[in-house]
Amino acid sequence: MGYTGDEFLLPTKWAQVLYHEYAESMPILDYHCHLSPRIIAEDAVFRSITQLWLEGDHYKWRAMRANGIDEKYITGPADDVEKFEKWAATVPYALRNPLYDWVHLELKRYFGITDKLLSGATAAEIYAACNERVSDRSSSARNLLKRMNVKAVCTTDDPADDLCYHTQLVQQKFEILVLPTFRPDKALAVHDPAAYNRYLDTLSNASGIAISSLGHLLEALDKRHAYFHDHGCRSADHAMETVPAGQFTAHETEAAFKAVRSGKSLDDAQAAKLRSALLLELCRMNHRRGWAQQLHLGVLRNMGSRLFARLGPDVGVDCIGDFMQAKPLCRFLDTLDADGRLTKTILYNINPGDNEAFASIANTFQEGPVPGKLQLGPAWWFLDQKDGMTRQLDALSNFGLLGRFIGMTTDSRSLLSFTRHEYFRRVLCGLLGGEMTKGDLPVDIDFIGAVVRNICFNNAREYFGMAV
Repeated sequence: MGYTGDEFLLPTKWAQVLYHEYAESMPILDYHCHLSPRIIAEDAVFRSITQLWLEGDHYKWRAMRANGIDEKYITGPADDVEKFEKWAATVPYALRNPLYDWVHLELKRYFGITDKLLSGATAAEIYAACNERVSDRSSSARNLLKRMNVKAVCTTDDPADDLCYHTQLVQQKFEILVLPTFRPDKALAVHDPAAYNRYLDTLSNASGIAISSLGHLLEALDKRHAYFHDHGCRSADHAMETVPAGQFTAHETEAAFKAVRSGKSLDDAQAAKLRSALLLELCRMNHRRGWAQQLHLGVLRNMGSRLFARLGPDVGVDCIGDFMQAKPLCRFLDTLDADGRLTKTILYNINPGDNEAFASIANTFQEGPVPGKLQLGPAWWFLDQKDGMTRQLDALSNFGLLGRFIGMTTDSRSLLSFTRHEYFRRVLCGLLGGEMTKGDLPVDIDFIGAVVRNICFNNAREYFGMAV
């Protein structure tokens, strides 16, 4: 009992039954993450809990900055002990932040620490106890995945990637399925001509196609799309502030491409038309090969220019945007749907105010024979906490079919992030069990238990067609 005990987030008898008898033992299919396939292929062992837990984790970095910690202890040159101590001193101030819950679930599940809360006072003892495990091969990358009953993960990969580590994992017959995901964001990043042209040169080398026209670019992307398909990829991922859904002609998009390929900057209208054309063709590729596609929308990225200039992207200087999403998203989906080329699509919103809009949009474009063809994606990034998950589940339930939901994903770079599936499952069971207790849902434990099991694992396995 108590904090992070057996009944954590499970306030009623029915919530406890749903979790312990139906959700807890279900395996994990993590269909969107940013884990390094190299680390898994090499079965990396980590030098310390600091490297394993803090490196690359911008969630924790944001919290440390909010606590007044100097950057040298976050991304700077301080040693592992100093960085861990500063993180431990920050944790007590994160009370009610999901980080506080995740930290203590991770200490419990991965390191067996159940009798102490992390703080400055306990930092040295917990650091030593964790490092005893970290230095052991039982905490290698692969064993950490096995410990959490992970059956499949989908990494996030650029079209120019050679997928050598995915190939290595297949050759090694690693029992956990590690599949690539096609993430062509750089092919749409036309706002910076110099960076864009460097990327097109990289893509040209990877595809063997000299890219001097828009047609050549699409040919190169399609060739890489086919390469990914041959390596087991069955999903594409697209991250944007809003879906580009501008009207365009072939002449306009070719002219815009030629301009940016020659190093010229595009105005907003030109860029929108070119990006619209590219994204439509990419989504048609997804449909042609029977993939699912994931649209992550609404993040304002790299807003802290000082840290971005110093450290680059993905360092914790992003935030929730307040864009007008519904009309361009509907227009874009309708363009694909009208000619029968809208594939399975997951819509992720980062602004909680868009929950209901995205849920209603998803159910505007549903079509058999695929159940739940369009999905309201799980609460992610700034929303993957109890309130965000509950609001997402409420919107999904009110506008669609909860029983077809494909469940949680980590969206994480951390091998210790899989307790987020446990956290989600506890929130889900707490919500449904509470409503059973109040009489708002039938007390039919086998029926609702089956819904829980499907959301935890089975629906995602069917949706992505994975043999796990």
